Amino acid sequence: MSKNKKTKDVDFASKAVPADSRKGLVTMFMIMLGFTFFSASMWVGQQLAEGLDFWGFVKSLILGGVILGAYTGLLGYVGAKTGLSLDLLSRRAFGEKGSYLPSAMISFTQIGWFGVGLAMFAIPVSKELLGGSDAAMWGLVILAGVCMTASAYFGIDSLTIVSYIAVPLVAVLGTVAMVMAVQQGDGTIIDQFAKSSGSLTIVGGAGLVVGSFVSGGTATPNFARFAKNGKVGAITTVVAFFIGNSLMFFFGAVSSIFVGGNDIFEVMIRLNLFYLAVLVLGLNIWTTNDNALYTAGLGLANIFHQKKKPMVLISGIIGTVASVWLYYNFCDWLNILNCTLPPVGIILVMDYFMNRKEYEKENPALKTVNWFSVAGVVLGTIVANVLNWGVASINGMAVAAVCYMIGQLMPGTRGVVNEH
Repeated sequence: MSKNKKTKDVDFASKAVPADSRKGLVTMFMIMLGFTFFSASMWVGQQLAEGLDFWGFVKSLILGGVILGAYTGLLGYVGAKTGLSLDLLSRRAFGEKGSYLPSAMISFTQIGWFGVGLAMFAIPVSKELLGGSDAAMWGLVILAGVCMTASAYFGIDSLTIVSYIAVPLVAVLGTVAMVMAVQQGDGTIIDQFAKSSGSLTIVGGAGLVVGSFVSGGTATPNFARFAKNGKVGAITTVVAFFIGNSLMFFFGAVSSIFVGGNDIFEVMIRLNLFYLAVLVLGLNIWTTNDNALYTAGLGLANIFHQKKKPMVLISGIIGTVASVWLYYNFCDWLNILNCTLPPVGIILVMDYFMNRKEYEKENPALKTVNWFSVAGVVLGTIVANVLNWGVASINGMAVAAVCYMIGQLMPGTRGVVNEH
């Protein structure tokens, strides 16, 4: 009995989450809200503040939030309803070996963002606290890398603890700093916002909002699968994404207005709140980074047929070693790669709603590769990166949906190739 307890897969990397391991609304809300506290979203907040007036900024947040909420909400519902991770859903929608494509894409991007997040913490803190030496920077990179890898290693329970600690502190302290900064400026927040020069439209701003976290949002099933039912999974996801993302955008916007930067850390430093600034920055990055590494571990476990924990360790080591290089050289590439994941998400959603009975089976027969799903991701990614019209992620999802539908409607394409 004790041996079984020791080897129990508490993160259910290879099967659906059972009913007795599901979590309630409050816990799921904290997990999902921590997931959305993505520091890079503050960069988008800066862009929005520089290109729109206050009301244009708000309208872009609402429009982009509705689109992003609909996308992640559907994924949250599917994840909670089935209890399956993104990778297990991919096995059904893409085929057993076809699932390696989305697993590789999500793992690669999340390891990349994990590394960038480490550098986003270590570089500014080492400059402010330790003179900016390389030794100090790498010391902080390694310390943060170990802590964040550990929380992902120990799984969903560890992620839950981090979220319960970090979410209230980041939300409250960050908001207080934002209000203090606005009060020190000239006039109201409306007066302080940059007047639009016509360089950014509301639709363009909404596109930035959607693009800021649509790739990370594709991993929603990895966490929403722990919700007690589909309703809780969808509601907590939609509300958390809207609140969490909006808060990050406001942090970035106020930072742009107050210090000409894009990080609430800079604002808090200017307000002489140094230690609180380090705390908020560290916790803010931690809540996203451990989720990113957790997702990468699940993806690599699917590809290499290994346990999740060693895959998390490998991902953490790669992300930590490459963090500074990723920060200075790879952000643009990561933004391009972000366009690869929305086509995956829309195919997962469509496959569930079009084949619900198949998802009621615990061990369904799987195709080896669903080539129409694979083609949808490849073509959707190309279109999203090449077409200079509309919202890139939505363009990619539209193309992927069409490819998938063609496969569904063609006779015989749903046939089973690989029986288990």
